[in-house]
Amino acid sequence: MKRALILLNMGGPNNLSEVKVFLLNMFKDRRILPIKSDFLRSIIAHIITFARHKNAKENYAKLGGKSPISDTTKSLCEKISSLYGEFSAVDFAMRYTPAFAKDTMVKYSEFDEIILLPLYPHHSSTTILSSLDDVKNVLDEIKFKGEVKIVPEFYQNSAYNDIILNRILSQIKGNDISEVTLIFSAHSLPQSVIDRGDLYEKHVKEHVEILSNLCRQNGLNFKEFKLAYQSKLGPVKWLEPAMSDTLKQIEIKKAIIVPISFCIDNSETDFELAIEYRQIADELGYELYKVIRCPNDGEDFARFLAKLALETE
Repeated sequence: MKRALILLNMGGPNNLSEVKVFLLNMFKDRRILPIKSDFLRSIIAHIITFARHKNAKENYAKLGGKSPISDTTKSLCEKISSLYGEFSAVDFAMRYTPAFAKDTMVKYSEFDEIILLPLYPHHSSTTILSSLDDVKNVLDEIKFKGEVKIVPEFYQNSAYNDIILNRILSQIKGNDISEVTLIFSAHSLPQSVIDRGDLYEKHVKEHVEILSNLCRQNGLNFKEFKLAYQSKLGPVKWLEPAMSDTLKQIEIKKAIIVPISFCIDNSETDFELAIEYRQIADELGYELYKVIRCPNDGEDFARFLAKLALETE
């Protein structure tokens, strides 16, 4: 049987010329801008892209001219493939930049089974459903006749949370953390998305509770655990508290940041958390400000994803 495992993610510019492509495709997504009229949504997407393009391009230039997400995801696919012979192919499809679903899925049109694994720990219409919409449309276009399996969100999975715990442990290395605040950072969403029934906020809060308890159970005596949201855009109400406000409120200026919305580092972690918020922390007089890396292409994460995919009914 020919079985393909396809990792799904939002993507990111592979070079500076793709920054505009990334922004435009993202804001044209009906799950990001829930405007019924495709024409009106496209006009607004072009306006937002025009307003944000210059700053976004400058930010990616500071990251070496591209997002790390595609290279890391490619490496992750290669590790899964080398570790597990059950897959005839391991590949990825991005939502807003190459490799697009239409280019990836056609390679496996004659396969017997495709397993779709969105690299988002928490369910949201803006991430998981958006990626699945995209892939399903392509599979319909190519008239795929094999079986399609979908791996659900995995924030409650103990093996996944052990991976996050181990990354926290590796950064502590026996140091006293009794005065350190552990901040779980999640990508924010407009409150209106949550009000329409999106599960994201519920899942994020549950995940923070799970990880906080896991830290306590393993003797990690942080001063406190906090949830903060990042990446707010526009004047509408977004999920709170914002990371900038949380950094201001912490009395003892020592913090370790754990990104929990992402499995692969990208501009939101490598630029926003590691550069922009670090500057804010420096201005606030932080003695310690450290950002934990995402699971990325670690062998432990590769093994976890493979087992998760193979266990999916």
